[in-house]
Amino acid sequence: MRGEDNLVIIPTGGGKSLCYQIPALLLAGTTIVISPLIALMKDQVDQLLAYGIKAACLTGAQSPEEQQSVMKQYTQGNIKLLYIAPERLATSAFSSLIRAIPPSLIAIDEAHCISQWGHDFRPEYLQIGQLKAKFPNIPIIALTATADEMTRKDIIERLNLNQPNIRISSFDRPNIRYTVVERFNPLEQISSFLENQKGNSGIIYCSSRAKVDDMASRLANRGYSVVAYHAGLTPDARAYAQERFLKDDVPIMIATVAFGMGINKPNVRFVIHANVPRTIEAYYQETGRAGRDGLPAEALLLYNSKDFNWYKKLLDEKEEGVHKSIESHKLNEMVAFTQAQTCRRIVLLNYFGEHRIEKCNNCDVCLYPLEHYDGLVDAQKILSCVYRVEQRYGAQYIVDVLRGSNRASIKENGHHALSVYGIGKDQTSDYWISVIRQLIHLGYLKQNLTAFSTLYLSEDARNVLRGNVTLSLVKPRLELVKKSRQNRYARAINQTTILSYEERILFNNLKRLRKEIAEMEDVAPYIIFSDESLLEMVQTLPENRKELLGITGVGKIKLEKYGELFLDEIESFITNH
Repeated sequence: MRGEDNLVIIPTGGGKSLCYQIPALLLAGTTIVISPLIALMKDQVDQLLAYGIKAACLTGAQSPEEQQSVMKQYTQGNIKLLYIAPERLATSAFSSLIRAIPPSLIAIDEAHCISQWGHDFRPEYLQIGQLKAKFPNIPIIALTATADEMTRKDIIERLNLNQPNIRISSFDRPNIRYTVVERFNPLEQISSFLENQKGNSGIIYCSSRAKVDDMASRLANRGYSVVAYHAGLTPDARAYAQERFLKDDVPIMIATVAFGMGINKPNVRFVIHANVPRTIEAYYQETGRAGRDGLPAEALLLYNSKDFNWYKKLLDEKEEGVHKSIESHKLNEMVAFTQAQTCRRIVLLNYFGEHRIEKCNNCDVCLYPLEHYDGLVDAQKILSCVYRVEQRYGAQYIVDVLRGSNRASIKENGHHALSVYGIGKDQTSDYWISVIRQLIHLGYLKQNLTAFSTLYLSEDARNVLRGNVTLSLVKPRLELVKKSRQNRYARAINQTTILSYEERILFNNLKRLRKEIAEMEDVAPYIIFSDESLLEMVQTLPENRKELLGITGVGKIKLEKYGELFLDEIESFITNH
């Protein structure tokens, strides 16, 4: 509102859109929103129109007449929010339009796409960096759910933002339960999971088009209602698949990462990764599509060393340099996450720079904990070693010094003469790597991404070295029995039932009514009301318009359009029960 640039990092479902929608309504003129997916734009425009807000999108899927109509509305000042794809900026007609009538605000959604360290997406995103030069006095707000410190710096640099305000919200999504399981029979494991998710919407991610098609075929043969989505399908087929999923016609979407960038569907109850993502950013972004409405959701990751070996093979083929080094580091972080014996949420939050030591009690590690021990002495050995080698080496080198390795480089560096040399030879290399990972996850050790992941001490490490803290670590468990992991996984997926039998009947009745209205209006059901709104109606049983207006997500316009229908449904239920 003060005309300053902003970088906003808020997790999925945390209210990113409000950060530009509210200023858009308050400012004179039009706000332009640059967004990556046509389906997402249409979805957001439908939602804004349902609230009585003047919004439109300009896409290649529209006819020339429709595009001309939208541009005319822009010229006449009849649009508060105009959504465009990044490619639109390259067209001469649109460039001329915004030069003649500049917007009041420019919002860039999914801004991590512009970063070389972020997700590979579309080269057109790099054109957005020229906007600041063309419109130096127009504020730009860049938004994303996922960006580590390096990606944040890259976004600011590439967008040429002018001393932006940086707003980083908590990355925590406490309603999502994280479960990580070794993959040994994916079809059986996923089918077992789905048995506990009947009637729920969810996404299953696979790493290739062929795997998507295979998984879709196999699950369909088992009687599941699924739809496939990947870049090998025609644009019409992809749009149709996405529409069926968004409108709750099909509950399960099986897709590559081409699907779901910023997907605006709040009632996704689970996300399954049948293959490991390359980075923690990608994993966090994709799991974040579950539970946007704040209700309980599940994230199941199936991992296998074959996934990592494949990614490493692809990395080996790349040219040496900083970029390759960073990609390698991020892959190693993903490996460490799958093998972590520390609370999953602690690992994720500390990765994004949010220091947390309290366990979440909503992940597989917390719910089915491994054995803990007093790890202070082990931690002191590692931290002391890192310090004595001048914080210039990676994890494996530290382990080799601790274990008294005869490695030539250790002798050449004179590190065989250090007091820490050989003090950890009573444990295996894997044991020490496990402890180092825990110290990284807990924030006592940091890694320098641009210098081959060398380890260095954080400020908090001082207290450990001085023995001023108690430090409980997970006893490294280096051989996990598949059966025990399978049992832990089976127990982890049962959700707490939050509704009684009668309440579930009303909830389903309200969902059916919502679906009927949505089909008549040709929009996704959650645009009428979210699951959260329906759940609140079930729990409070509003009896009149005033009480219904107090429900989350029920504004005056929606009250006028749908209020009586929902009140009648609730009254009918109360009368019959």
